[in-house]
Amino acid sequence: MATTREQTQARREAKLNELHERLSGAVERLVSGEDWARALAFAAQFRTRSFSNTLLIWEQHQAAFEAGLVPEPFPSYVAGYRQWQGLGRQVQKGQPGFQILAPVTGRFATATPADAESWRRLGKGEKPRAGEVVRTRMVGVRPAYVWDASQTAGDPIPEPPAPKLLEGRAPAGLWDGLTAQVEAAGFMVLRVPHEGMIHGANGMTDYTANTVAVRENMDPAAQVKTLAHELGHVLLHGPDQDEARQHRGIGEVEAESVALMIGAAHGMDTSGYTVPYVSTWAARVDGKEPVEVVRATGERVRKTALTILDQLDTAQVGDGTPPGLDRDAAQREAPAQAQASPTAEPASPRQATPSLEPATRPAPVSPFEGRGL
Repeated sequence: MATTREQTQARREAKLNELHERLSGAVERLVSGEDWARALAFAAQFRTRSFSNTLLIWEQHQAAFEAGLVPEPFPSYVAGYRQWQGLGRQVQKGQPGFQILAPVTGRFATATPADAESWRRLGKGEKPRAGEVVRTRMVGVRPAYVWDASQTAGDPIPEPPAPKLLEGRAPAGLWDGLTAQVEAAGFMVLRVPHEGMIHGANGMTDYTANTVAVRENMDPAAQVKTLAHELGHVLLHGPDQDEARQHRGIGEVEAESVALMIGAAHGMDTSGYTVPYVSTWAARVDGKEPVEVVRATGERVRKTALTILDQLDTAQVGDGTPPGLDRDAAQREAPAQAQASPTAEPASPRQATPSLEPATRPAPVSPFEGRGL
């Protein structure tokens, strides 16, 4: 007869399997540039959460909206049950939580931190030995629940000011902030009069000359978006990035996706941006399923965009965390890979060939129209 612990473990595994199937289904539906643009514009408003958890929240909120449980098709703020209580709000009776992947962490100790094999996991309540260093690592994932603000009632939620932009205008301070990050990476920003000087593109990153060029004969919003695109190339694509080098579509989608998230986080209209069809490039990566490629790319994009946004002193839209809530590090959900491995993703070196942003764009598509995922 199964013990209570075994039954609990079996239920957890069943929930995790269900979550992974739900997540795979959501990723598989990202088959076009339009779907990818909607997903990234949405993720920009929930950028502190992993790409996987963003998709899980979106997909489940859509289902709740279709069932008449929530008033709007998109979430506003999401938090855990006790987190909402801490803000003076209570989840309403009958409102289902949205399942996400939360981390399971363990404490590890060693007297020789440089030796990767020397780390040992500490038991519950176990103290390190004299001279040992202690670090916390993620060792697995578990299902957890969050609720949208519309599923709660109680004290009013303060609305922080959001940037308002006129069409074609660039957010105040964004060009200078992006330029500073490009220069910090060792590149010089050049403004050129027209696209003929950079092979007909909107922008070009030259890894040999260490320059980033942006054409001036565009409106300010397009120029700053192009600079964000090129900064994405600078931070993501180098000689060791084999997939991006062998499949240019991956590199272009990643850079444009970073730009889309940077723009969306500043209230910019991203509907006219170039987002190549995901199904085209994802299906061409040998040895990997398209779902794996999309999921990994989404998390790389989110991390890079978040790194850029954290260094900007600009007015940005909210990140999906209710105002006044300090999300404790121990309660942060797992990365998009959602695997038990605690290893970190290495930084990307630079590659030696120029990268161009295409000057042509598809027909505008609203990032929030339709059913999304």
